[in-house]
Amino acid sequence: MMTEPLYRGIVTAFKGVFRGLGMRIDVVGEENIPLDGGAILAINHTSYLDFALGGVPADLRGRRLVRFMAKDSIFRHRVAGPLMRGMKHIPVDRDAGSAAFRDAVDAAKAGELIGVFPEATMSESLEIKELKNGAVRMARTAKVPLIPMIIFGGHRILGYETRDFTRGRSICMTVGPPLDIPRGSDPDALTEQLRTELTGLLDATIARYPDKPEGAPWIPRRHGGSAPTLDEAATREMERRERRRAQREAKNRQSG
Repeated sequence: MMTEPLYRGIVTAFKGVFRGLGMRIDVVGEENIPLDGGAILAINHTSYLDFALGGVPADLRGRRLVRFMAKDSIFRHRVAGPLMRGMKHIPVDRDAGSAAFRDAVDAAKAGELIGVFPEATMSESLEIKELKNGAVRMARTAKVPLIPMIIFGGHRILGYETRDFTRGRSICMTVGPPLDIPRGSDPDALTEQLRTELTGLLDATIARYPDKPEGAPWIPRRHGGSAPTLDEAATREMERRERRRAQREAKNRQSG
């Protein structure tokens, strides 16, 4: 096991944060993560905590570390950037993603666990959105397992419109068995299969989630909650993008 004091120190710090918040973390299926060798972890995305929570099953499995793919703007942040680079996470430029794909494949071939959020952006509906096919293509190219994984509950703490540090929140995670990726398989068809697997794991995870009163906004509509539907969430996302675009244009006019 490689010694990585920075990453290990941050893992220890987050464990302290989780204990301080009294988070009740329930993980099922961590045995599906290999004890050694590379793999792609395809994870759903509903909260800003997913990068921290996404490493928990691998840590439980054998104190393994996960290299997450994240948008390159985080790596330019004056505080987060050096930490992300020090932990050997992989920056993704959405306008030129080939370098990130190559780096992820090389790392997986070298025996690393690569954490990917194939929905690309957080799902406000809490359902599995349409997926990008990069995770499937990485696993196929690197010839490593593609492992679906669900995190549920982080959105109650840090989500799009949530900042709630109430103690005792429950986090449930489920790691599914690896998907079979035949040689020459169609990445789009496999991506749809991955979405089906993630949806099934999501349903199983919500079924054992302990706090889901009728109409709860932290539960998907399909499961009796009041979270927005996929269509409603897509509309909200478009509105957010338009607001950000207008803000950027206003800022550019002021600076010009």
